[in-house]
Amino acid sequence: MDTDKPTFATIDEYISLFPAEVQQTLQTLRGVIHAAAPEAVEKISYQMPTFAQQGNLVHFAAYKNHIGFYPGASGVAAFKEELSGYKGAKGSVQFPIGQPLPYELISRIVKFRVADNAKRGENKGRKKK
Repeated sequence: MDTDKPTFATIDEYISLFPAEVQQTLQTLRGVIHAAAPEAVEKISYQMPTFAQQGNLVHFAAYKNHIGFYPGASGVAAFKEELSGYKGAKGSVQFPIGQPLPYELISRIVKFRVADNAKRGENKGRKKK
C-alpha cells in the first residue's frame, strides 16, 4: 500500500488540499449536493468526499484536469444523453477544470440517486418479509 498518499477524515480536509479556485468549485459542488439531498450524510469513502443516504449517493474528487463525479451506474445511465458531452465511464463523469460545472444537472442526478436508493431500500425490505 502506498503510504505517501494523503488520507483525510473530513470533506473539509480533502478540499483544503487544492488551490483556491478548485476549492471554490468543490465547495459549490458540495453545496449543490447538500441542497439536492439535505438528509444525506457526509463522509470520506475510497478517500473521496462522499454523500450517503440509504447507501452511497455520490462521490466526487478533484484531479489535475477535471472534477470526477461518481453517481454510480444508475445515475450515469439515467442522464446518459445530458452527460454525453463529457468523458466518463459506467459510473463516473469527468467535468473539465476551468469550465463551469453543470450544477443544475448535478442536482437532478443527486435527487435521482436519493430516489433510487430509497427504492432499493424498499425492495430490500420487501424481500426480507
